[in-house]
Amino acid sequence: MRTELELIRRAREAREKAYVPYSGFRVGAALEAEDGTVYTGCNIENAAFSPTCCAERTAFFKAVSEGVTSFRRIAVVGGHKGQEATETACPPCGVCRQVMREFCDPESFRILLAGSDDQVKSYLLKELLPEGFGPDFLS
Repeated sequence: MRTELELIRRAREAREKAYVPYSGFRVGAALEAEDGTVYTGCNIENAAFSPTCCAERTAFFKAVSEGVTSFRRIAVVGGHKGQEATETACPPCGVCRQVMREFCDPESFRILLAGSDDQVKSYLLKELLPEGFGPDFLS
């Protein structure tokens, strides 16, 4: 299993590919599957705004499109263009948290939010999405 800093580094690399001509706010994510494979994603904006896709969902959808649906953790980093690290961590939006709930166990899936390397916050999904609606409600 990779270290937290290795996963955060991969998220930072993904952030460099963000397409953000409107907000200038780049986000990168690195999603670690149970088998150790890492899927990265960046945010991709759209002039119509609602078709915009967050970095976290991009990473999840890449993994799921390759048949992977079991995950350990995700690292998320954000910041404006030209900004190496933010002073505060960039949390996932509500839609991304709901996508995480679809595929991840809220009791064990970990979300790493990084500003600089020494400013890493770690949460379980259940902490960021308490009382989340998941597939178990539909069975």
